[in-house]
Amino acid sequence: MDDTLYIVIPAYNEAENIRQVICDWYPIIEKFGDEKSRLVIFDDGSQDETFSIMLEEAKSRSLFEPITKSNSGHGATVLNAYKYAINHGAKFIFQTDSDGQTIPSDFEKFWRIRKSFDMIIGNRSERQDGFDRKIVSWILKIVLRIIFGVKIVDPNTPFRLMNAETLKKYINKSPSDYNLPNILVSVIYFKYKLSVKFLPITFKSRVGGVNFINLRRIFAIGFQALKDFRNLSKTI
Repeated sequence: MDDTLYIVIPAYNEAENIRQVICDWYPIIEKFGDEKSRLVIFDDGSQDETFSIMLEEAKSRSLFEPITKSNSGHGATVLNAYKYAINHGAKFIFQTDSDGQTIPSDFEKFWRIRKSFDMIIGNRSERQDGFDRKIVSWILKIVLRIIFGVKIVDPNTPFRLMNAETLKKYINKSPSDYNLPNILVSVIYFKYKLSVKFLPITFKSRVGGVNFINLRRIFAIGFQALKDFRNLSKTI
Protein backbone atom coordinates (compact mmCIF):
# COMPACT_ATOMS: atom_id res chain seq x y z
CA MET A 1 0.00 0.00 0.00
CA ASP A 2 1.22 3.48 -0.90
CA ASP A 3 2.31 5.32 2.24
CA THR A 4 2.43 8.84 0.82
CA LEU A 5 2.04 11.12 3.81
CA TYR A 6 1.15 14.80 3.75
CA ILE A 7 1.63 16.73 6.96
CA VAL A 8 -0.40 19.94 6.59
CA ILE A 9 -0.10 22.89 8.96
CA PRO A 10 -1.94 26.23 8.81
CA ALA A 11 0.05 29.25 9.98
CA TYR A 12 -0.75 32.89 10.65
CA ASN A 13 1.73 35.36 12.15
CA GLU A 14 3.87 32.60 13.61
CA ALA A 15 7.31 34.12 12.97
CA GLU A 16 8.39 33.29 16.51
CA ASN A 17 7.41 29.62 16.19
CA ILE A 18 7.54 28.61 12.56
CA ARG A 19 11.24 27.78 12.28
CA GLN A 20 11.03 25.41 15.25
CA VAL A 21 7.82 23.88 13.92
CA ILE A 22 9.56 23.09 10.63
CA CYS A 23 12.56 21.65 12.45
CA ASP A 24 10.26 19.54 14.61
CA TRP A 25 8.03 18.10 11.90
CA TYR A 26 10.32 17.76 8.89
CA PRO A 27 12.10 14.69 10.36
CA ILE A 28 8.70 12.99 10.65
CA ILE A 29 8.21 13.25 6.89
CA GLU A 30 11.73 11.95 6.32
CA LYS A 31 11.28 9.01 8.67
CA PHE A 32 7.74 7.85 7.94
CA GLY A 33 6.89 9.15 4.47
CA ASP A 34 7.96 8.00 1.04
CA GLU A 35 9.62 10.04 -1.71
CA LYS A 36 6.27 11.62 -2.66
CA SER A 37 5.45 12.67 0.90
CA ARG A 38 5.51 16.33 1.86
CA LEU A 39 5.40 18.70 4.80
CA VAL A 40 3.20 21.57 3.60
CA ILE A 41 2.71 24.71 5.64
CA PHE A 42 -0.01 27.09 4.48
CA ASP A 43 0.69 30.70 5.39
CA ASP A 44 -2.69 32.41 5.74
CA GLY A 45 -1.62 35.87 4.63
CA SER A 46 0.60 36.57 7.63
CA GLN A 47 1.58 40.17 8.37
CA ASP A 48 4.94 39.21 9.87
CA GLU A 49 7.96 37.27 8.60
CA THR A 50 6.32 33.83 8.73
CA PHE A 51 6.43 33.14 5.00
CA SER A 52 9.93 34.51 4.41
CA ILE A 53 11.22 32.21 7.16
CA MET A 54 9.39 29.31 5.51
CA LEU A 55 11.05 30.09 2.16
CA GLU A 56 14.46 30.23 3.81
CA GLU A 57 13.96 26.89 5.54
CA ALA A 58 12.73 25.25 2.33
CA LYS A 59 16.07 25.80 0.61
CA SER A 60 17.62 22.89 2.48
CA ARG A 61 14.53 20.67 2.73
CA SER A 62 13.33 19.09 -0.50
CA LEU A 63 10.21 17.55 1.08
CA PHE A 64 8.99 20.86 2.52
CA GLU A 65 6.55 22.99 0.51
CA PRO A 66 5.86 26.53 1.76
CA ILE A 67 2.61 27.98 0.41
CA THR A 68 1.13 31.41 0.97
CA LYS A 69 -2.39 32.65 0.28
CA SER A 70 -4.65 35.55 1.06
CA ASN A 71 -6.08 35.55 4.56
CA SER A 72 -9.23 33.46 4.91
CA GLY A 73 -9.10 32.30 8.53
CA HIS A 74 -7.92 29.12 10.21
CA GLY A 75 -10.90 26.96 9.23
CA ALA A 76 -10.85 27.74 5.54
CA THR A 77 -7.08 27.27 5.50
CA VAL A 78 -7.38 23.82 7.08
CA LEU A 79 -9.97 22.76 4.50
CA ASN A 80 -7.80 24.14 1.70
CA ALA A 81 -4.88 22.15 3.08
CA TYR A 82 -6.89 18.92 3.14
CA LYS A 83 -8.01 19.40 -0.44
CA TYR A 84 -4.48 20.25 -1.55
CA ALA A 85 -3.14 17.04 -0.02
CA ILE A 86 -5.90 14.96 -1.60
CA ASN A 87 -5.32 16.53 -5.03
CA HIS A 88 -1.58 15.90 -4.81
CA GLY A 89 -1.81 12.19 -4.17
CA ALA A 90 -1.69 11.88 -0.41
CA LYS A 91 -2.75 8.51 0.99
CA PHE A 92 -2.58 9.71 4.57
CA ILE A 93 -3.08 13.27 5.79
CA PHE A 94 -1.87 14.49 9.16
CA GLN A 95 -2.89 17.91 10.45
CA THR A 96 -1.50 19.87 13.35
CA ASP A 97 -1.13 23.56 14.19
CA SER A 98 1.86 25.90 14.03
CA ASP A 99 1.87 27.12 17.64
CA GLY A 100 4.14 24.40 19.02
CA GLN A 101 1.53 22.93 21.36
CA THR A 102 1.81 19.40 19.94
CA ILE A 103 4.93 17.24 19.92
CA PRO A 104 6.20 15.07 17.04
CA SER A 105 7.15 12.16 19.32
CA ASP A 106 3.43 11.38 19.65
CA PHE A 107 3.15 10.73 15.90
CA GLU A 108 4.67 7.26 15.68
CA LYS A 109 1.94 5.51 17.68
CA PHE A 110 -0.61 7.03 15.29
CA TRP A 111 1.32 5.91 12.22
CA ARG A 112 1.63 2.32 13.44
CA ILE A 113 -2.16 1.85 13.32
CA ARG A 114 -2.87 4.03 10.27
CA LYS A 115 -4.31 1.16 8.20
CA SER A 116 -6.79 0.12 10.88
CA PHE A 117 -8.85 3.33 11.12
CA ASP A 118 -10.34 6.03 8.91
CA MET A 119 -9.15 8.68 11.36
CA ILE A 120 -6.98 8.73 14.48
CA ILE A 121 -7.39 11.77 16.73
CA GLY A 122 -5.31 13.00 19.63
CA ASN A 123 -7.05 13.13 22.98
CA ARG A 124 -5.85 16.11 25.03
CA SER A 125 -6.55 14.40 28.33
CA GLU A 126 -3.95 16.55 30.08
CA ARG A 127 -3.84 19.92 28.37
CA GLN A 128 -1.77 22.89 29.47
CA ASP A 129 -3.45 25.67 27.46
CA GLY A 130 -5.62 27.14 30.20
CA PHE A 131 -8.77 26.48 32.18
CA ASP A 132 -10.93 28.55 29.79
CA ARG A 133 -10.11 26.23 26.89
CA LYS A 134 -10.96 23.17 28.96
CA ILE A 135 -14.37 24.61 29.84
CA VAL A 136 -15.07 25.44 26.19
CA SER A 137 -14.15 21.89 25.12
CA TRP A 138 -16.42 20.44 27.79
CA ILE A 139 -19.34 22.61 26.66
CA LEU A 140 -18.62 21.74 23.04
CA LYS A 141 -18.94 18.02 23.73
CA ILE A 142 -22.32 18.58 25.36
CA VAL A 143 -23.55 20.71 22.45
CA LEU A 144 -22.49 18.11 19.87
CA ARG A 145 -24.24 15.41 21.88
CA ILE A 146 -27.47 17.42 21.95
CA ILE A 147 -27.51 18.67 18.35
CA PHE A 148 -25.90 15.79 16.44
CA GLY A 149 -26.44 12.90 18.84
CA VAL A 150 -22.75 11.97 18.89
CA LYS A 151 -20.43 11.48 21.84
CA ILE A 152 -16.92 12.55 20.90
CA VAL A 153 -14.00 12.50 23.31
CA ASP A 154 -12.09 15.47 21.84
CA PRO A 155 -13.66 16.71 18.58
CA ASN A 156 -11.39 19.65 17.75
CA THR A 157 -7.87 18.38 18.41
CA PRO A 158 -5.25 19.74 15.97
CA PHE A 159 -3.50 16.37 15.88
CA ARG A 160 -5.22 13.94 13.53
CA LEU A 161 -4.14 11.32 11.02
CA MET A 162 -6.67 10.55 8.29
CA ASN A 163 -7.02 8.12 5.44
CA ALA A 164 -7.13 10.45 2.43
CA GLU A 165 -9.52 8.29 0.42
CA THR A 166 -12.10 8.37 3.20
CA LEU A 167 -11.68 12.11 3.75
CA LYS A 168 -12.15 12.72 0.03
CA LYS A 169 -15.60 11.13 0.18
CA TYR A 170 -16.86 13.37 2.98
CA ILE A 171 -14.93 16.63 2.90
CA ASN A 172 -17.43 18.43 0.69
CA LYS A 173 -20.06 18.08 3.41
CA SER A 174 -18.21 20.90 5.16
CA PRO A 175 -18.75 24.41 3.72
CA SER A 176 -15.50 25.74 2.23
CA ASP A 177 -15.49 28.79 4.51
CA TYR A 178 -16.55 27.00 7.69
CA ASN A 179 -14.63 28.22 10.74
CA LEU A 180 -14.49 24.92 12.65
CA PRO A 181 -13.93 22.21 10.03
CA ASN A 182 -12.19 19.71 12.30
CA ILE A 183 -15.18 19.64 14.62
CA LEU A 184 -17.47 19.06 11.67
CA VAL A 185 -15.20 16.36 10.21
CA SER A 186 -15.26 14.58 13.57
CA VAL A 187 -19.05 14.79 13.69
CA ILE A 188 -19.40 13.49 10.13
CA TYR A 189 -17.16 10.51 10.83
CA PHE A 190 -19.20 9.59 13.89
CA LYS A 191 -22.56 10.17 12.17
CA TYR A 192 -21.55 7.87 9.30
CA LYS A 193 -20.09 5.32 11.72
CA LEU A 194 -16.61 5.44 10.24
CA SER A 195 -13.75 3.92 12.21
CA VAL A 196 -12.22 6.49 14.57
CA LYS A 197 -9.61 5.95 17.26
CA PHE A 198 -8.54 8.34 20.03
CA LEU A 199 -5.01 8.20 21.42
CA PRO A 200 -3.66 10.35 24.27
CA ILE A 201 -1.25 13.12 23.31
CA THR A 202 0.77 15.77 25.07
CA PHE A 203 -0.70 19.25 24.60
CA LYS A 204 1.51 22.09 25.81
CA SER A 205 0.89 25.77 26.31
CA ARG A 206 1.76 28.01 23.35
CA VAL A 207 5.52 28.28 22.87
CA GLY A 208 5.69 31.86 21.56
CA GLY A 209 3.92 34.42 19.44
CA VAL A 210 0.46 35.85 20.00
CA ASN A 211 -2.61 33.87 20.93
CA PHE A 212 -5.41 35.49 18.96
CA ILE A 213 -8.11 33.48 20.72
CA ASN A 214 -9.19 35.16 23.95
CA LEU A 215 -12.21 34.36 26.11
CA ARG A 216 -14.40 36.96 24.43
CA ARG A 217 -13.58 35.63 20.97
CA ILE A 218 -14.09 32.05 22.14
CA PHE A 219 -17.64 32.83 23.18
CA ALA A 220 -18.29 34.74 19.93
CA ILE A 221 -17.06 31.79 17.90
CA GLY A 222 -19.06 29.43 20.09
CA PHE A 223 -22.29 31.38 19.62
CA GLN A 224 -21.84 31.39 15.85
CA ALA A 225 -20.92 27.70 15.92
CA LEU A 226 -24.14 26.87 17.76
CA LYS A 227 -26.19 28.50 14.99
CA ASP A 228 -24.11 26.80 12.33
CA PHE A 229 -24.45 23.40 14.03
CA ARG A 230 -28.22 23.70 14.00
CA ASN A 231 -28.24 24.40 10.27
CA LEU A 232 -25.65 21.75 9.43
CA SER A 233 -27.45 19.07 11.45
CA LYS A 234 -30.14 19.10 8.76
CA THR A 235 -27.71 18.37 5.92
CA ILE A 236 -25.14 15.85 7.15
